[in-house]
Amino acid sequence: MKIHNPLPEKKTRLEIIPLIDVMFFLLASFMMVSLTMSKQQTIKVNLPVASSSQSDFKPDMINLAVNALGDVYFDKESVALPELDRRLAERYGKDPNTSVYISADENTRHRDVVKVLDAAKRVGFTKVAFNLKPASANATAPAAPAASPQ
Repeated sequence: MKIHNPLPEKKTRLEIIPLIDVMFFLLASFMMVSLTMSKQQTIKVNLPVASSSQSDFKPDMINLAVNALGDVYFDKESVALPELDRRLAERYGKDPNTSVYISADENTRHRDVVKVLDAAKRVGFTKVAFNLKPASANATAPAAPAASPQ
């Protein structure tokens, strides 16, 4: 014996219009996410501005200099690279948050400046900046420190 259901039998349907709307939303979302991902892969660089440089030398910062011949100076005293590593390690042990400022003659080779920068980073200093001459200073003025360290 067959029992009849009082409700009419309906065929199941798959609604396409809401499905298309959801797919367009997902497509737009993935496009927006992929655009932001490509921007995050670029290198963010804060370039120093010479016109806003400061000239405040503080005793709690380390001044490193490299002349055109590649000689390295630690607070106005000439040092070799192994000695520089030792002195930087001593200062890092006292205060790891000390700022390190590197200045170089305009004719200094890039390789020599990178060696000094690498020595500071290898020891563990994170606040490292480059000194530069303000745009308003005359050609014979001494170099002044750049904007605050990174």
